[in-house]
Amino acid sequence: MLQRLVNALRGNVRLEVEGAFPERFLNLCAQRGILFWNVEWLEDTRLRLTVTRRGSRQATPLGERVLCTVTPAAQAGMPYFLARFRRRYAFWVGLSLSLAAVCVLSSFILTIEVKGNTTVSTAQILTELRRQGLSIGTYGPGLDERTVGNKTLLQLPQLSWISINLYGTRAEVLVREAVEAPEVVDASDYGSVVARASGIITKVEALTGEALVKVGDTVLEGETLISGTVRLEGPAYSENPEIGRIQVRASGRVYARTWRTLTAQLPLEAQVKRYTGEETTRWSLTVLGRRADFFGRGGISFDRYDKISRTWTLTLPGGREMPLALNRETCRAYETETLAVEQSAAEAMLKERLLEALEETVGEGEIVSTDYTVETVDGMLKITLQAECREEIGRFVPDSTTQENEADP
Repeated sequence: MLQRLVNALRGNVRLEVEGAFPERFLNLCAQRGILFWNVEWLEDTRLRLTVTRRGSRQATPLGERVLCTVTPAAQAGMPYFLARFRRRYAFWVGLSLSLAAVCVLSSFILTIEVKGNTTVSTAQILTELRRQGLSIGTYGPGLDERTVGNKTLLQLPQLSWISINLYGTRAEVLVREAVEAPEVVDASDYGSVVARASGIITKVEALTGEALVKVGDTVLEGETLISGTVRLEGPAYSENPEIGRIQVRASGRVYARTWRTLTAQLPLEAQVKRYTGEETTRWSLTVLGRRADFFGRGGISFDRYDKISRTWTLTLPGGREMPLALNRETCRAYETETLAVEQSAAEAMLKERLLEALEETVGEGEIVSTDYTVETVDGMLKITLQAECREEIGRFVPDSTTQENEADP
Protein backbone atom coordinates (compact mmCIF):
# COMPACT_ATOMS: atom_id res chain seq x y z
CA MET A 1 0.00 0.00 0.00
CA LEU A 2 2.83 2.37 0.89
CA GLN A 3 4.70 1.53 -2.32
CA ARG A 4 1.61 2.28 -4.40
CA LEU A 5 1.29 5.65 -2.70
CA VAL A 6 4.95 6.44 -3.41
CA ASN A 7 4.55 5.45 -7.07
CA ALA A 8 1.47 7.65 -7.38
CA LEU A 9 3.30 10.66 -5.92
CA ARG A 10 6.38 10.40 -8.17
CA GLY A 11 4.43 9.30 -11.27
CA ASN A 12 4.71 6.18 -13.45
CA VAL A 13 4.51 5.34 -17.15
CA ARG A 14 3.13 2.21 -18.82
CA LEU A 15 5.47 1.27 -21.70
CA GLU A 16 4.86 -1.07 -24.60
CA VAL A 17 8.03 -2.75 -25.97
CA GLU A 18 8.05 -4.49 -29.35
CA GLY A 19 11.05 -6.03 -31.08
CA ALA A 20 13.05 -9.14 -31.80
CA PHE A 21 14.51 -9.50 -28.33
CA PRO A 22 12.31 -7.72 -25.71
CA GLU A 23 13.86 -9.81 -22.93
CA ARG A 24 17.18 -8.06 -23.61
CA PHE A 25 15.42 -4.80 -22.94
CA LEU A 26 14.41 -6.06 -19.48
CA ASN A 27 18.00 -7.12 -18.78
CA LEU A 28 19.34 -3.68 -19.72
CA CYS A 29 16.77 -1.98 -17.46
CA ALA A 30 17.87 -4.16 -14.57
CA GLN A 31 21.55 -3.44 -15.23
CA ARG A 32 20.97 0.33 -15.39
CA GLY A 33 18.94 0.31 -12.15
CA ILE A 34 15.67 1.30 -13.80
CA LEU A 35 12.76 0.20 -11.60
CA PHE A 36 10.03 -1.67 -13.45
CA TRP A 37 7.12 -3.85 -12.40
CA ASN A 38 3.87 -5.35 -13.61
CA VAL A 39 5.43 -7.02 -16.70
CA GLU A 40 2.79 -8.38 -19.12
CA TRP A 41 3.70 -10.48 -22.18
CA LEU A 42 1.33 -9.80 -25.04
CA GLU A 43 3.22 -11.84 -27.68
CA ASP A 44 6.63 -13.42 -28.03
CA THR A 45 7.96 -10.18 -29.45
CA ARG A 46 5.81 -7.69 -27.53
CA LEU A 47 5.34 -6.90 -23.84
CA ARG A 48 4.18 -4.17 -21.49
CA LEU A 49 5.72 -2.96 -18.22
CA THR A 50 5.46 -0.08 -15.82
CA VAL A 51 8.41 2.17 -14.94
CA THR A 52 8.85 5.32 -12.95
CA ARG A 53 8.51 8.74 -14.57
CA ARG A 54 12.26 9.25 -14.33
CA GLY A 55 13.01 5.76 -15.65
CA SER A 56 10.83 6.27 -18.72
CA ARG A 57 13.29 8.89 -20.02
CA GLN A 58 16.13 6.37 -19.96
CA ALA A 59 14.12 3.45 -21.32
CA THR A 60 13.61 4.79 -24.86
CA PRO A 61 17.35 4.92 -25.79
CA LEU A 62 17.85 1.44 -24.33
CA GLY A 63 15.19 0.04 -26.66
CA GLU A 64 17.08 1.24 -29.73
CA ARG A 65 20.20 -0.65 -28.57
CA VAL A 66 18.35 -4.01 -28.64
CA LEU A 67 16.36 -3.24 -31.82
CA CYS A 68 13.10 -2.67 -29.94
CA THR A 69 10.51 0.07 -30.20
CA VAL A 70 9.46 1.60 -26.87
CA THR A 71 6.09 3.38 -26.93
CA PRO A 72 4.37 5.06 -23.90
CA ALA A 73 0.91 3.51 -23.50
CA ALA A 74 -0.37 5.33 -20.41
CA GLN A 75 0.73 7.85 -17.79
CA ALA A 76 -0.46 8.13 -14.18
CA GLY A 77 0.47 9.84 -10.91
CA MET A 78 0.52 13.27 -9.31
CA PRO A 79 3.02 14.97 -11.69
CA TYR A 80 0.91 14.15 -14.76
CA PHE A 81 -2.26 15.19 -12.98
CA LEU A 82 -0.84 18.61 -12.10
CA ALA A 83 0.59 18.98 -15.59
CA ARG A 84 -2.97 19.28 -16.91
CA PHE A 85 -3.30 22.59 -15.09
CA ARG A 86 0.05 24.11 -16.05
CA ARG A 87 -1.67 26.74 -18.21
CA ARG A 88 -4.55 27.36 -15.81
CA TYR A 89 -3.02 30.22 -13.86
CA ALA A 90 -6.17 30.90 -11.84
CA PHE A 91 -5.95 27.39 -10.42
CA TRP A 92 -2.36 27.88 -9.26
CA VAL A 93 -3.16 31.26 -7.78
CA GLY A 94 -6.13 29.79 -5.90
CA LEU A 95 -4.07 26.83 -4.73
CA SER A 96 -1.30 29.13 -3.51
CA LEU A 97 -3.76 31.36 -1.67
CA SER A 98 -5.44 28.30 -0.12
CA LEU A 99 -2.15 26.91 1.14
CA ALA A 100 -1.15 30.33 2.47
CA ALA A 101 -4.52 30.69 4.21
CA VAL A 102 -4.14 27.27 5.82
CA CYS A 103 -0.65 28.11 7.04
CA VAL A 104 -1.73 31.51 8.40
CA LEU A 105 -5.10 30.53 9.91
CA SER A 106 -3.59 27.53 11.67
CA SER A 107 -1.81 29.99 13.97
CA PHE A 108 -5.04 31.70 15.06
CA ILE A 109 -7.74 30.51 17.47
CA LEU A 110 -10.92 29.68 15.57
CA THR A 111 -13.03 28.00 18.27
CA ILE A 112 -13.22 28.25 22.07
CA GLU A 113 -14.81 25.51 24.20
CA VAL A 114 -15.72 26.07 27.86
CA LYS A 115 -16.16 22.99 30.06
CA GLY A 116 -16.92 22.43 33.75
CA ASN A 117 -19.30 25.34 34.40
CA THR A 118 -22.85 24.88 35.71
CA THR A 119 -23.98 28.07 37.46
CA VAL A 120 -21.65 30.54 35.76
CA SER A 121 -22.82 30.98 32.17
CA THR A 122 -20.53 30.27 29.23
CA ALA A 123 -21.27 33.72 27.80
CA GLN A 124 -20.05 35.37 31.00
CA ILE A 125 -16.80 33.40 30.92
CA LEU A 126 -16.21 34.13 27.21
CA THR A 127 -16.86 37.84 27.76
CA GLU A 128 -14.25 38.03 30.50
CA LEU A 129 -11.76 36.00 28.44
CA ARG A 130 -12.24 38.45 25.59
CA ARG A 131 -11.43 41.35 27.90
CA GLN A 132 -8.22 39.60 28.94
CA GLY A 133 -7.11 38.94 25.35
CA LEU A 134 -8.51 35.52 24.44
CA SER A 135 -11.16 35.54 21.70
CA ILE A 136 -11.88 34.23 18.22
CA GLY A 137 -9.04 35.36 15.97
CA THR A 138 -6.39 35.66 18.71
CA TYR A 139 -2.85 34.80 17.58
CA GLY A 140 -2.15 31.52 19.39
CA PRO A 141 1.68 31.59 19.69
CA GLY A 142 1.55 35.08 21.21
CA LEU A 143 -0.98 34.14 23.92
CA ASP A 144 0.10 33.74 27.55
CA GLU A 145 -2.48 31.22 28.80
CA ARG A 146 -1.44 31.39 32.46
CA THR A 147 -1.64 35.19 32.65
CA VAL A 148 -5.04 35.26 30.94
CA GLY A 149 -6.34 32.57 33.30
CA ASN A 150 -5.10 34.36 36.44
CA LYS A 151 -6.65 37.68 35.39
CA THR A 152 -9.92 35.96 34.58
CA LEU A 153 -10.01 34.34 38.05
CA LEU A 154 -9.57 37.75 39.68
CA GLN A 155 -12.55 39.14 37.78
CA LEU A 156 -14.80 36.10 38.30
CA PRO A 157 -14.89 35.20 42.00
CA GLN A 158 -17.47 32.51 41.19
CA LEU A 159 -14.59 30.42 39.78
CA SER A 160 -11.94 28.72 41.89
CA TRP A 161 -9.74 27.31 39.09
CA ILE A 162 -9.26 27.78 35.36
CA SER A 163 -7.00 26.17 32.79
CA ILE A 164 -6.52 27.23 29.16
CA ASN A 165 -5.18 24.63 26.73
CA LEU A 166 -4.43 25.28 23.05
CA TYR A 167 -4.87 22.49 20.49
CA GLY A 168 -4.01 24.04 17.13
CA THR A 169 -6.89 26.34 16.23
CA ARG A 170 -9.01 25.20 19.20
CA ALA A 171 -8.80 26.64 22.71
CA GLU A 172 -10.16 24.47 25.53
CA VAL A 173 -11.08 26.31 28.74
CA LEU A 174 -11.55 24.08 31.80
CA VAL A 175 -13.07 25.72 34.89
CA ARG A 176 -14.07 24.73 38.39
CA GLU A 177 -16.67 26.75 40.22
CA ALA A 178 -16.11 27.97 43.76
CA VAL A 179 -18.09 26.36 46.57
CA GLU A 180 -19.95 29.00 48.53
CA ALA A 181 -19.03 29.10 52.21
CA PRO A 182 -21.93 28.49 54.59
CA GLU A 183 -23.45 31.57 56.15
CA VAL A 184 -21.88 32.24 59.53
CA VAL A 185 -24.25 33.58 62.15
CA ASP A 186 -22.73 36.18 64.43
CA ALA A 187 -23.88 35.19 67.92
CA SER A 188 -23.00 38.65 69.22
CA ASP A 189 -25.60 40.22 66.93
CA TYR A 190 -28.46 40.32 69.41
CA GLY A 191 -32.07 40.51 68.37
CA SER A 192 -35.51 38.89 68.43
CA VAL A 193 -37.70 36.80 66.17
CA VAL A 194 -40.80 38.71 65.07
CA ALA A 195 -43.82 37.79 62.97
CA ARG A 196 -43.68 38.59 59.26
CA ALA A 197 -47.40 37.93 58.92
CA SER A 198 -50.48 37.84 61.14
CA GLY A 199 -51.96 34.49 62.11
CA ILE A 200 -52.80 31.90 64.76
CA ILE A 201 -49.84 30.05 66.29
CA THR A 202 -49.78 26.29 65.66
CA LYS A 203 -46.25 25.36 66.73
CA VAL A 204 -43.33 27.04 68.54
CA GLU A 205 -39.72 25.81 68.38
CA ALA A 206 -37.51 28.23 70.35
CA LEU A 207 -33.80 27.35 70.13
CA THR A 208 -32.33 30.41 71.82
CA GLY A 209 -34.17 33.24 73.51
CA GLU A 210 -37.47 33.29 75.35
CA ALA A 211 -40.74 32.37 73.61
CA LEU A 212 -43.43 34.98 74.22
CA VAL A 213 -46.26 33.13 72.46
CA LYS A 214 -47.80 29.68 72.70
CA VAL A 215 -49.97 27.46 70.53
CA GLY A 216 -53.40 29.02 69.94
CA ASP A 217 -52.28 32.66 70.37
CA THR A 218 -53.19 35.21 67.74
CA VAL A 219 -50.32 37.46 66.65
CA LEU A 220 -50.05 40.47 64.38
CA GLU A 221 -47.39 41.27 61.84
CA GLY A 222 -44.32 42.71 63.56
CA GLU A 223 -45.16 41.26 66.99
CA THR A 224 -42.27 39.65 68.89
CA LEU A 225 -42.46 35.85 68.95
CA ILE A 226 -39.12 34.88 70.51
CA SER A 227 -37.44 37.58 72.56
CA GLY A 228 -33.69 38.07 72.64
CA THR A 229 -33.94 39.21 76.27
CA VAL A 230 -33.82 36.21 78.60
CA ARG A 231 -34.77 36.53 82.26
CA LEU A 232 -32.62 34.75 84.81
CA GLU A 233 -34.81 33.25 87.52
CA GLY A 234 -33.57 33.13 91.10
CA PRO A 235 -33.32 29.99 93.24
CA ALA A 236 -36.41 28.47 94.78
CA TYR A 237 -37.76 30.17 97.88
CA SER A 238 -35.68 33.27 97.09
CA GLU A 239 -36.98 36.72 97.83
CA ASN A 240 -36.06 37.83 94.31
CA PRO A 241 -37.76 35.65 91.63
CA GLU A 242 -35.63 37.37 88.94
CA ILE A 243 -31.91 37.97 89.44
CA GLY A 244 -31.22 39.65 86.09
CA ARG A 245 -31.46 39.51 82.31
CA ILE A 246 -29.08 38.71 79.45
CA GLN A 247 -29.20 39.53 75.74
CA VAL A 248 -28.87 36.71 73.18
CA ARG A 249 -29.51 36.20 69.51
CA ALA A 250 -32.98 34.71 69.40
CA SER A 251 -33.49 31.80 66.98
CA GLY A 252 -36.15 29.23 66.29
CA ARG A 253 -39.21 28.48 64.18
CA VAL A 254 -42.77 29.59 64.74
CA TYR A 255 -45.56 28.10 62.62
CA ALA A 256 -49.01 29.61 62.21
CA ARG A 257 -52.24 29.60 60.22
CA THR A 258 -52.28 32.69 58.04
CA TRP A 259 -54.73 34.35 55.69
CA ARG A 260 -53.28 36.20 52.75
CA THR A 261 -54.91 38.49 50.20
CA LEU A 262 -53.34 39.21 46.81
CA THR A 263 -54.77 41.40 44.03
CA ALA A 264 -53.98 41.72 40.32
CA GLN A 265 -55.64 43.63 37.50
CA LEU A 266 -55.46 43.82 33.72
CA PRO A 267 -57.06 46.17 31.16
CA LEU A 268 -59.72 44.59 28.95
CA GLU A 269 -58.34 46.39 25.88
CA ALA A 270 -54.83 46.00 24.53
CA GLN A 271 -52.66 47.39 21.77
CA VAL A 272 -51.77 44.68 19.22
CA LYS A 273 -49.57 44.64 16.13
CA ARG A 274 -50.88 44.50 12.58
CA TYR A 275 -48.21 43.91 9.92
CA THR A 276 -48.51 46.14 6.83
CA GLY A 277 -46.64 43.81 4.48
CA GLU A 278 -43.66 46.11 4.05
CA GLU A 279 -40.31 44.61 4.89
CA THR A 280 -36.63 44.96 4.14
CA THR A 281 -33.76 42.49 4.36
CA ARG A 282 -30.21 43.26 5.45
CA TRP A 283 -27.26 40.87 5.12
CA SER A 284 -23.97 40.74 7.00
CA LEU A 285 -20.98 38.42 7.29
CA THR A 286 -19.17 37.60 10.53
CA VAL A 287 -15.56 36.44 10.20
CA LEU A 288 -13.39 35.77 13.28
CA GLY A 289 -15.81 37.70 15.45
CA ARG A 290 -15.79 40.79 13.20
CA ARG A 291 -18.93 41.76 11.37
CA ALA A 292 -19.09 43.20 7.85
CA ASP A 293 -22.42 44.74 6.77
CA PHE A 294 -23.54 44.61 3.15
CA PHE A 295 -26.34 47.15 3.41
CA GLY A 296 -24.04 50.19 3.70
CA ARG A 297 -25.32 53.23 5.53
CA GLY A 298 -28.91 52.88 4.48
CA GLY A 299 -31.36 53.17 7.36
CA ILE A 300 -34.81 51.68 7.95
CA SER A 301 -37.67 53.90 6.81
CA PHE A 302 -40.31 52.25 9.04
CA ASP A 303 -41.39 53.95 12.27
CA ARG A 304 -42.34 50.66 13.92
CA TYR A 305 -40.96 47.30 12.92
CA ASP A 306 -39.98 43.87 14.21
CA LYS A 307 -36.50 42.56 13.53
CA ILE A 308 -36.14 38.85 12.77
CA SER A 309 -32.58 37.55 12.67
CA ARG A 310 -31.30 34.29 11.27
CA THR A 311 -27.71 33.07 11.23
CA TRP A 312 -26.08 30.33 9.18
CA THR A 313 -22.80 29.18 10.76
CA LEU A 314 -20.22 27.11 8.93
CA THR A 315 -20.18 23.72 10.67
CA LEU A 316 -17.71 20.93 10.01
CA PRO A 317 -18.92 17.30 9.62
CA GLY A 318 -18.05 16.54 13.27
CA GLY A 319 -20.36 19.30 14.50
CA ARG A 320 -17.58 21.80 15.21
CA GLU A 321 -18.62 25.36 14.41
CA MET A 322 -16.19 27.64 12.62
CA PRO A 323 -15.96 31.45 13.09
CA LEU A 324 -17.68 32.15 9.77
CA ALA A 325 -21.37 33.02 9.75
CA LEU A 326 -23.83 34.62 7.35
CA ASN A 327 -26.50 36.78 9.03
CA ARG A 328 -29.85 37.88 7.68
CA GLU A 329 -32.03 40.51 9.35
CA THR A 330 -35.60 40.95 8.17
CA CYS A 331 -37.42 44.10 9.34
CA ARG A 332 -41.23 43.87 9.12
CA ALA A 333 -43.25 47.06 9.46
CA TYR A 334 -46.38 47.09 11.62
CA GLU A 335 -49.07 49.38 13.01
CA THR A 336 -50.86 49.16 16.34
CA GLU A 337 -54.58 48.87 16.87
CA THR A 338 -56.81 48.45 19.91
CA LEU A 339 -58.60 45.12 20.36
CA ALA A 340 -60.67 43.64 23.15
CA VAL A 341 -59.00 41.07 25.38
CA GLU A 342 -60.72 37.72 25.81
CA GLN A 343 -61.90 37.82 29.43
CA SER A 344 -61.67 34.08 30.08
CA ALA A 345 -58.05 33.93 28.94
CA ALA A 346 -57.21 37.05 30.98
CA GLU A 347 -58.82 35.51 34.08
CA ALA A 348 -56.83 32.28 33.69
CA MET A 349 -53.57 34.19 33.26
CA LEU A 350 -54.15 36.44 36.30
CA LYS A 351 -55.15 33.50 38.50
CA GLU A 352 -52.01 31.65 37.49
CA ARG A 353 -49.84 34.69 38.26
CA LEU A 354 -51.52 35.20 41.65
CA LEU A 355 -51.01 31.56 42.59
CA GLU A 356 -47.32 31.76 41.61
CA ALA A 357 -46.89 34.90 43.73
CA LEU A 358 -48.61 33.19 46.68
CA GLU A 359 -46.37 30.11 46.42
CA GLU A 360 -43.30 32.35 46.35
CA THR A 361 -44.52 34.23 49.43
CA VAL A 362 -45.36 31.10 51.42
CA GLY A 363 -42.15 29.33 50.45
CA GLU A 364 -41.94 25.91 52.11
CA GLY A 365 -45.36 26.38 53.72
CA GLU A 366 -48.65 24.79 52.71
CA ILE A 367 -51.57 26.38 50.90
CA VAL A 368 -54.73 25.02 52.54
CA SER A 369 -57.45 26.72 50.46
CA THR A 370 -57.86 29.45 47.87
CA ASP A 371 -60.78 31.61 46.78
CA TYR A 372 -60.90 34.04 43.84
CA THR A 373 -63.10 37.10 43.44
CA VAL A 374 -63.49 38.50 39.92
CA GLU A 375 -64.84 41.95 39.13
CA THR A 376 -64.69 44.50 36.31
CA VAL A 377 -64.14 48.15 37.22
CA ASP A 378 -63.67 50.97 34.67
CA GLY A 379 -62.49 48.66 31.90
CA MET A 380 -60.11 46.80 34.20
CA LEU A 381 -60.37 43.14 35.11
CA LYS A 382 -59.58 42.82 38.83
CA ILE A 383 -59.06 39.48 40.58
CA THR A 384 -58.55 39.08 44.32
CA LEU A 385 -57.06 35.91 45.79
CA GLN A 386 -57.83 35.02 49.40
CA ALA A 387 -55.94 32.01 50.72
CA GLU A 388 -55.49 30.14 53.99
CA CYS A 389 -51.96 28.86 54.56
CA ARG A 390 -49.80 27.10 57.10
CA GLU A 391 -46.32 28.56 57.14
CA GLU A 392 -43.34 29.57 59.20
CA ILE A 393 -43.80 33.25 60.05
CA GLY A 394 -40.74 34.05 62.17
CA ARG A 395 -37.95 36.34 60.95
CA PHE A 396 -34.92 37.65 62.82
CA VAL A 397 -34.73 41.38 63.56
CA PRO A 398 -31.54 42.86 65.09
CA ASP A 399 -32.01 44.81 68.31
CA SER A 400 -30.28 48.15 67.89
CA THR A 401 -31.11 49.15 71.48
CA THR A 402 -29.47 46.09 73.07
CA GLN A 403 -27.38 46.81 76.14
CA GLU A 404 -24.49 44.81 77.57
CA ASN A 405 -25.42 41.60 79.35
CA GLU A 406 -26.07 42.30 82.96
CA ALA A 407 -27.07 40.30 86.06
CA ASP A 408 -27.83 41.25 89.62
CA PRO A 409 -25.27 39.99 92.13
